[in-house]
Amino acid sequence: MAVIKIEYYSEVLGMNRLVNVIYPERSKVDNYTGEDIPVLYLLHGMSGNENSWLNRSGIDRLVRHTNLAVVMPSTDLGFYTNTKYGMNYFDAIAEELPRVIHEFFPNLTTKREKTFAAGLSMGGYGAVKLGLTTDKFSHVASLSGALSFDGLSSEIEKNPNYWHGIFGRTEEFEASDNKISNLIRHSSQNPKIYIWCGAQDFLFEANKAIEAEFVAAGYDVTYETSDGIHDWYYWTQKIDSVLEWLPIDYKREDRKI
Repeated sequence: MAVIKIEYYSEVLGMNRLVNVIYPERSKVDNYTGEDIPVLYLLHGMSGNENSWLNRSGIDRLVRHTNLAVVMPSTDLGFYTNTKYGMNYFDAIAEELPRVIHEFFPNLTTKREKTFAAGLSMGGYGAVKLGLTTDKFSHVASLSGALSFDGLSSEIEKNPNYWHGIFGRTEEFEASDNKISNLIRHSSQNPKIYIWCGAQDFLFEANKAIEAEFVAAGYDVTYETSDGIHDWYYWTQKIDSVLEWLPIDYKREDRKI
């Protein structure tokens, strides 16, 4: 596989942006056709950027024998949301970025059944939001995702200007499509969902509650938990499980160094 860094101008955000792309190579992939290549949009958390997954997870090693492209953008601290301060990070990721990526890589699929999203923490929120609000993604995965803010009022109160700048006041957020619970009830997209959160993670109860909401609404949900905190040690293990779950040709031997 090749790792390619692209700098492009985002008309949505009015600034240059960086994105990393892992692109499959013919010599590494069995039955490589070079056409209709499946693609995973892999999203970072609050302290990360477009380099986080490459630097921390070994994702390039895991997919090196698969016919899967991986797109790793940055949303800064924008929470994959059209913010109240006018930076439309959601539109930049959900609408503009796929168009940009297909200009560079026209062999990538445009089919929903072969387009996926995954992320950790803030990126888990972003992946699920993409799956529930657009018709582009058939499978979305969240690792330690910030899928609910219930019970986190003390955290929000530590930096209210930031959170209100992203989502608006509490009453605005509660009534909006930025709240995953609202999307679960009203979305017509019905992607397949994968959720993992460690039992010692501060987001564990929120993930468990959201999983129950997905089940009650009739979604196809794979929910897993194990010992773990909010840390890359666990995310590097569970991204392997996500790749196994996706409908791609991912073999156990692909994990070997």
